[in-house]
Amino acid sequence: MESTQLDMFQIILESGLVVKSVLGILILASFVSWAIVFKKRSLVKAAEKNNKIFMDLYKSSTKLSEVYEKSQSLPFSPYKSLFEHGYNELQKARGNNGSEDGENAHLKKHFEGFGLGMIERALKQGVNETNNELEKLLSVLASIGSISPFVGLFGTVWGIIDSFTGIAGGGATLDAVAPGIAEALVATAIGLAAAIPAVWFYNHYNAENAKFNSDMESFGQEFLNVVERSLV
Repeated sequence: MESTQLDMFQIILESGLVVKSVLGILILASFVSWAIVFKKRSLVKAAEKNNKIFMDLYKSSTKLSEVYEKSQSLPFSPYKSLFEHGYNELQKARGNNGSEDGENAHLKKHFEGFGLGMIERALKQGVNETNNELEKLLSVLASIGSISPFVGLFGTVWGIIDSFTGIAGGGATLDAVAPGIAEALVATAIGLAAAIPAVWFYNHYNAENAKFNSDMESFGQEFLNVVERSLV
């Protein structure tokens, strides 16, 4: 086991400048990929925790204004983002004369005639802003997952070219072609090692974001129901 590891490091150390550059790029890409993975993991865990805290506040409060005041100190939460956008738009519609109990006749008449479109658009803005936050750096992860195999393939092709160069020089022996083939295999292996986790976690966090979007849609419908009930 130990000699195999030493041989691997020896192959990397004795590889050409191009292959070393390829390996350096792939190793850097792998580090960036794992940094993004841990950052996204922290964001998702925090968002889930803050969603739960917000929902507890929401269910234990009797007025929307009370929810708004209590949630101001809460960090990033998809539910909080939706609620703030919807609540702020509702307050703008109420103006200075409305009350949370729905006693503003003008506001009620407006919603009866035009529906809750303005609140729905505000909630959509909240969804878009939340998705922008949740999807940060995912494009980088996707790029690493899709490009790394091709970068590794470039190293593979270059190693094979070196091998054929050795053959063309009259040294058609295993000793002549083995280093180039080894370089090619190492570049391919590191390219796959960088790409596979990036693709897997990209799909994983896309699934997490889809779950957040489903939860946000449910919460948005609940918020609209509360607003509509307050106007009836």
